[in-house]
Amino acid sequence: MDENSPSPLKPRTLLAQALGAGDATTRALTPPVHMSSTYLRDADNGYESGYVYGRTDNATVKQVELIIATLEGAADAMLFSSGMAAATSVFLALEKPTHIIASHVIYWGFREWLTDVGRYGGHSVSFVDTTDLDAVAEAVRPGETGIFWIETPSNPLWTLTDIAAIAEIAHAAGALLCVDSTVSTPIITRPIAFGADIVVHSATKYLNGHSDVIAGAVAVAEDSPLWQSTQKVRGQLGGIAGPFEAWLLMRGMRTLDVRLREQSRSAMKLAERLSAHRAVSAVLYPGLKSHRDHDIAVRQMDGMFGGMFSIRMRGGEAAAILVASKVEVWKRATSFGGVESLIEHRASIEGEGTPCPSDLLRLSTGLEDVDDLLDDLLRALDQVPRSAETRTASVVETEVQS
Repeated sequence: MDENSPSPLKPRTLLAQALGAGDATTRALTPPVHMSSTYLRDADNGYESGYVYGRTDNATVKQVELIIATLEGAADAMLFSSGMAAATSVFLALEKPTHIIASHVIYWGFREWLTDVGRYGGHSVSFVDTTDLDAVAEAVRPGETGIFWIETPSNPLWTLTDIAAIAEIAHAAGALLCVDSTVSTPIITRPIAFGADIVVHSATKYLNGHSDVIAGAVAVAEDSPLWQSTQKVRGQLGGIAGPFEAWLLMRGMRTLDVRLREQSRSAMKLAERLSAHRAVSAVLYPGLKSHRDHDIAVRQMDGMFGGMFSIRMRGGEAAAILVASKVEVWKRATSFGGVESLIEHRASIEGEGTPCPSDLLRLSTGLEDVDDLLDDLLRALDQVPRSAETRTASVVETEVQS
């Protein structure tokens, strides 16, 4: 099968078999880890194998890149040492100062980096509510805007940006659209199919799924000078993922489809049940019909809505922190997408300037029994004093939409 042609197989099959990865020499079903840092030259001093040096070339890394590119419907993909390395490399590869339009609510570490990028790259950045198409169009600077960066669903407010609509605006301005699709993964959303030019993942999260790898990935719709420059940046800065990390990532991706479907089912059940709790003022989850962007989610997400959601507490920050302190099955930790269910008070983590409300708890649903997860949350929520229920759902919803 031509690796550049669409596969007739479903994603679950492609992932379970890792595109047929194995070892041709030994006929081992499990692929080996190619650890070598250097490669033998041919007699004519060339490299017939195609591999030159470990900082740019590795067979294990390339196998993972092929899997990601196939899943995304991309022309090519690159694996990086972290999600931040993947995202920042795209901007480090820009050949001239560029105006960047970015979602207001994105991963806080990358938002902080974008805020600083003008100081050493000469770029300018406009943070915009990308769910507001009029605001996005107004932010365009003709002849200057070169990249749109959106994260959808937004973390941790879970608003949805219409990828196809933003792609139309971006391309009309002669700009590229980059989508951080870490939360959805290609199992749920394939941004390139909606017009995106570049897709970025923190592979640390759902792609790996076991909280034991730091990695990132970038996939592109087609080859371009920017893509070639990004490849050069990775090689020059040494941003490639290590071979063992790539192997662990490939192993984790084999169960991505199964994991994410189960996590999505659990998240939906939890979101529905918690919506009625007296201490909860709002549940933010795209799968809920009451969600402000549910129609976009139905169009853009493939029949499921992911394992992430947030709850907002009527009692404000104190109630949120209390609930996080009382859970036992849920683990208080940063990150998401693993088999363990995690809960976190994001405003405390992100600090001053965060767009995250102080009454919000972010939850990443793992693979535990959903009833155990629900019972644990209900026990914690029931410990919130009724006197702390001072906020109304309508007030919270107004804040989310503003």
